[in-house]
Amino acid sequence: MESGKNCAILAVLRVHCCVNSGWHCYFVLIKGVFMKFIKGLILAVAVAIASVGCTRIETGEVGVRVNASKQIEGNELQPGTWNQTLIGSILTFPTKDIAVNLDNKTPMTADNSPLADFDITVVYGLNSTSVAELYSTKSRSFHTEHKGDIYLMHSYMSTLVNNAAYKVIRNYKSLEVADNRAKIEEQIRDTVHDQLKAEKLDSSVSLTVVQVRNILPNAEILQSATNYVRAQNELKIKQTEVDIAKKESERMAALSSNSGQSIAYMQAQAQMKIAEGIAAGRVQTIVVPMDFKGMINVK
Repeated sequence: MESGKNCAILAVLRVHCCVNSGWHCYFVLIKGVFMKFIKGLILAVAVAIASVGCTRIETGEVGVRVNASKQIEGNELQPGTWNQTLIGSILTFPTKDIAVNLDNKTPMTADNSPLADFDITVVYGLNSTSVAELYSTKSRSFHTEHKGDIYLMHSYMSTLVNNAAYKVIRNYKSLEVADNRAKIEEQIRDTVHDQLKAEKLDSSVSLTVVQVRNILPNAEILQSATNYVRAQNELKIKQTEVDIAKKESERMAALSSNSGQSIAYMQAQAQMKIAEGIAAGRVQTIVVPMDFKGMINVK
């Protein structure tokens, strides 16, 4: 359809030119139409390449080009750039906030009792200038591919964190782990960093976040702890009862040993009060007991 339309236009233009300017004008018009066609063709090719033959590197990612010979080119492609994929291909790698989740782990504690559950999440990042080297020199088993993206060192970091967690937890008893969560997180981070440094990877991979999400001792340890607390409470109650009984016994013994002296003291006090009352004229009648011996010792 378009070709026919162009031909009709050319025919009209040809007649017009022949009438006005001759064959020279006819040639110029043909040249103009041809150049317009070439420009349109170039634009169409550019649009096609942009739509199906280019890859844009997104924020937080780094790209690496794989050439036609399946070789990794050394220069990383930075975020925001468009890169053609008609020849060769582009691999993209997230470099920031890459999460590793370890769930349902059962590390052994210092009292040789495995935890019933231990969950941890770590977040790490990659140096964007080390991406090409890591991908080309490290084993493919170190990395994880998900939804078209390759997460460099993801499997490697999972293993590293798992080993660090088991090593750190081994220093704590079952009932101490939960109370030392922050300290354990710090020690895991230090252990992973030391391992990265030992393998000369600390400038390429960095651990940014360590979060212990769940800690649960096994059921036997929890039951033993419950029984121990109950026994301690019962012991305190019994000890209190013993202390009370002991004090009561001491009180009764003291009363018994001093009873004679107490009675004699009370009798002496009574006689003194009677004598004072008689002397003061306040006592008119005195009831004398049958065994009254007088207030004066008679020899």
